[in-house]
Parts: sequence; C-alpha cells; structure tokens
Amino acid sequence: MNTATTEPIAEASPRPRARITSVFYLLYFLTVMSADYFVKGLVVAGDAAATAHNILAHESLFRAGFAINLVATALYVAVTVLFYNLFKPVNRSLSLLAVSFSVVGCAIQAASYVFYLAPFILLGGAQYLSVFKVEQLQALALMLLKLRSQAEQIDLVFFGFFDLLIGCLILRSTFLPRILGVLMALAGLGWMIFLFPPLANQLSHYILPLGFVAELLLLLWLLVKGVDVQRWREQAGAAGE
Repeated sequence: MNTATTEPIAEASPRPRARITSVFYLLYFLTVMSADYFVKGLVVAGDAAATAHNILAHESLFRAGFAINLVATALYVAVTVLFYNLFKPVNRSLSLLAVSFSVVGCAIQAASYVFYLAPFILLGGAQYLSVFKVEQLQALALMLLKLRSQAEQIDLVFFGFFDLLIGCLILRSTFLPRILGVLMALAGLGWMIFLFPPLANQLSHYILPLGFVAELLLLLWLLVKGVDVQRWREQAGAAGE
C-alpha cells in the first residue's frame, strides 16, 4: 500500500489553504469598503431630519449598504474557520478559542444590522405610526442607528480578542513572520480598548489605522508568500494533525 495515499490532502498542501484564506480575507475587505461607500454621508450626526431625508431619498443605496454588510459578515465567518484550519497545528485549543470570540463578534454584528432596517419601518408612513409626530419618528430612527454604532463597538471587543489570539498563534508558529504576530496582537489590544468607549474614541485615530495595517499585512503575506510549507508540516506532525 502506498503510504502517501493515507496522508490527509489538506495537510499535504498548506500553501493553497493559506491562499484560499487570503482570498476570502480580501473579499471581506472589499465588501466592507464598498458598504461604507454606499452609506457614506447619509447619516448626519445630530440631525434626525436630514438623516431621514437622506435615507428616504437614497433608499436603494442604504439597502445596498445593509446587504453588503451582511455579505461581509458571512465572509468573515469563513475567514474565521479558515484561520482555525491554518493555525490548529500550532495549538488546537487556542485556535478554537479564537474562533469562538470571532463567531460571537460576527453574531453581534449581524444582529446589529437589524437597526439598518428600522428607519424604513419608522419613516414608511404606516397608519399605526400616525400617533407620533414626524419629528419623533425621525429622532427615533436616528437613535436606533446610533444603537447600531454602539453594537459595533461591542463586536469590536470580541474581534479584539480574536486578533490578539491570532497574534499569539502566529508568534508561536514557525511558518509566518513573528512581526505579523506582534502587529495582530497590538491590533487586538487596540480593539479591546472599546471596553471603555470614551478612551477608545479618543484613541481611535491610532487604533483604527493599526488594526487596518496589521490585518492588511497579514492578508498580503498570505496572498503573496503563503506559509513556510516545511515548517507548517513539522508543526502539524508534532501536533498529530
């Protein structure tokens, strides 16, 4: 019997696995940026009337932003699972813990998108809402959109734990540059500052670029270089994967 046939195909080809991960990662980045483009400027801070007017006047754009955000969240779930498969030879338990934090973050994120639909219900002119003044409905619509922003800060904390653990896994691995692990760990710590929103808002000019750069560099490395195949196999063999 040829023993090569008993070797798991996935373990024999870690580089394609890394490339597939990077492709989904890239698609996630592109969808997030597209969603931001569609809804940019529609929500006016502190001006409920202007926000209501913008949303109703550009309903298709706002709904497109909602749909693309959902797609982005689904892509990040895929990225999470692919990261687990990539890093489980380093430490299966730590990889599974990272997945758990990311999935919870994605669940909170997906649930928060319900608030995207609230303005269309409140501002749609339904008969049962006629007991409220127009100004009250506009204010309520803006408040719910602000709640969506608050939920986003909560999911960032969970993604912070995810990035921190991925950073630790990279540092413990031998098949990716350690600097990527350092940057991901720092990005994760940055996201975790959203446990204290006032401080996070003050430091957002530093936190956001750091997180973007760390994840972008990891994406590009996986896309262009992949992983060190021999060292990945050595860790997989040592872990009994």
